[in-house]
Amino acid sequence: MQRRVRVGISGWRYPSWRGDFYPKGLAQARELEYIGEQMSTLELNGSFYSLQRPTSYLKWRDAVADDFVFAVKGSRYITHMLRLRGIEVALANFFASGVLALGDQLGPVLWQLPEREEFDAETLEQFLAALPRTTGAALDLARRHDERLDGRSWLDIERDQPIRYAFEPRSTTFEDAAVAPILRAHDVALVVADTAGRFPAFGEATASFVYVRLHGAEDLYTSGYTDPQLDAWAARIADWRSGAADGIPRDVYVYFDNDARGHAPHDAVALARRVGDTPQR
Repeated sequence: MQRRVRVGISGWRYPSWRGDFYPKGLAQARELEYIGEQMSTLELNGSFYSLQRPTSYLKWRDAVADDFVFAVKGSRYITHMLRLRGIEVALANFFASGVLALGDQLGPVLWQLPEREEFDAETLEQFLAALPRTTGAALDLARRHDERLDGRSWLDIERDQPIRYAFEPRSTTFEDAAVAPILRAHDVALVVADTAGRFPAFGEATASFVYVRLHGAEDLYTSGYTDPQLDAWAARIADWRSGAADGIPRDVYVYFDNDARGHAPHDAVALARRVGDTPQR
């Protein structure tokens, strides 16, 4: 089976991109549509800060082609405040908030931990075991949402399909050899993160797909990627896709988060061209 590489960006509403990446005069309401013409995927990050609404997910889905895929960043209430513990209601609320309205366009769900959160094998195992593995299971969980989602929940799926998860820890304690086997047992991808050396990069494939976040090689969130750097990433992606390292071909998702000075969309388009990721028009 031919594996797919998708390259995109994390978020898209950045005023400094207007007249730079976005054509001058493009209406703000059409910016996501424009992203869909240039890329094949996007990482939704508003879902990290607060529960979004079903109407928003439906609007985003309608703005792009059917082949476009949205990765969804999991709620920081779960990762940063609850610290992965006692999460059942919060997880139900997250999936009831409209995530399932993306249907076939739902890509991986990303869980990012704060640097202060250290590796604890039991906590990680329990968290991963609590994640619904299919949209059908997520729907069952979503139906147990609390009163905060009354009148604003989405409790429907088009079909039952697998859900992929990616995990981005930022503490060096996760460089423990025990982490990869736990993630591998649940088919959860350990995020390959380029953070200008600020956080661990990791790099070991732990799932049936690879998830890469490029935050900047020299300056976190700020610096752009040079042609040689993009060439190097394209080579790594080709190896993951072909299974050159371990004989297991994998889908690859790549998201640029070096958005502070507007480099992210330009770098994404440049890398997508190198790896043959052509969006559906």
